[in-house]
Amino acid sequence: MKLKYIWITTGLLACITGCDDKLETYETSGGANAPTAIASSSVDSEALPGQIKLVWDAPAENAYEYLQVKYRDPWTQEEICEIASKYTTELTIDNTLARFGDYSFYFQTFNVKNQGSEVTEIKAKSGAAPITVQEKSRKEFALSASQLSTNAQEPSEGPISNLVDGNVNNFFHTRWSSPQIDLPHYIQIDFKEAHENFSVYYRTRGDDTWTTAARPSSVELQISNDGESWETLTTLSGLPTGHGDEYTSEFVMPGKSFTYFRFNVIATSSNTKYFNMAEFKFYDVEVEVYDPETAPLD
Repeated sequence: MKLKYIWITTGLLACITGCDDKLETYETSGGANAPTAIASSSVDSEALPGQIKLVWDAPAENAYEYLQVKYRDPWTQEEICEIASKYTTELTIDNTLARFGDYSFYFQTFNVKNQGSEVTEIKAKSGAAPITVQEKSRKEFALSASQLSTNAQEPSEGPISNLVDGNVNNFFHTRWSSPQIDLPHYIQIDFKEAHENFSVYYRTRGDDTWTTAARPSSVELQISNDGESWETLTTLSGLPTGHGDEYTSEFVMPGKSFTYFRFNVIATSSNTKYFNMAEFKFYDVEVEVYDPETAPLD
């Protein structure tokens, strides 16, 4: 994938490929003293993710009217020019890459007559540009009742097999009868094969018997490769409480494969010690990872 850049400039800074047009319209005031050059010791830089922040000392009175910062984009090989007023003391350069090492910035100050000072070169590095991840596709994994288990099945109703029967009028219910089992209650899947990036879907109980109570309100998504040692990847919150509501999670990237999965309910609406659910689905997700620091430049 080719690198793509979008240049954005705000406030008193103007980003242009050449400075001449800007100089013709730049409003100036003050005297025509010889401009004072920027001292290299007065400029600091900060490497930010995909950016370089340049900060310099405020000038003395009448030191200069405005300054110009030029640099060459090492990817496009274009000369970029930024203009800043004497009231500006910082400039953030967007869309930079750590892979290019030192960027050279050339500072030059000007007086009201557009007379320039000596040029000061400042070298600065960028932080690594952020990696972006987007979903390409998802495919439902066909779950069977034999792959499902729980630590808190209600014996009188709602077998866990109802979660995958395709009937939204049926439901799974964890134990509400005595003796109750304290949360967390979980839905566990034994895949018997490896999975990695994924998303989950579920539908809340659809009848009006329990309109808003006993819905999962806080859920840990956990993985394991032996069914004994579990790792929590993320915790879901802000979950639906209506009847027949549907929820689909964002995709999760564990960075490793797993063969067991738990939907571990640690809190419920109305603070019940049990939860119910109509349907549950698991999706394998294909993702595209784009790292501008390693992507081809041509």
